[in-house]
Amino acid sequence: MGFSANSGDDNLMSEINVTPFVDVMLVLLIIFMVTAPMMAQGINVALPQATAEALPSDNTEIIVSLDKDGKVFINETQVAIELLQKNIKDAVAAKPDKKVYLNADKRVPYGDVVKVMAEVKAAGIEKLGMVTQPEEDKKSN
Repeated sequence: MGFSANSGDDNLMSEINVTPFVDVMLVLLIIFMVTAPMMAQGINVALPQATAEALPSDNTEIIVSLDKDGKVFINETQVAIELLQKNIKDAVAAKPDKKVYLNADKRVPYGDVVKVMAEVKAAGIEKLGMVTQPEEDKKSN
């Protein structure tokens, strides 16, 4: 009933093998690095709250309007959608601290509003304000 002794190979390794852990972490890092720029795309819009008071008008603003027929206006002047980007660049070049607001009719398809927003963004405008109607005015109409 004797047990034969091995030549000292019975020692168990008590260290954790971190190589698979590092491999998984590197794969996750690469996945996040590739997907993060895709998640950041979109149009940055600073939306005013509907219950906020009116902003003071100091003639340093450009109002881009989109009516129910899909016509685009800069302040009071009608502009073709193809020329919107150029006209906004020209207007902002004269006074770079001008604010740009979008006033779109609620019956305009969302796709048309996004087109206008994309043109404004392409003109170099980082913040675009949305003009809304206060709740009290909506009820009276």
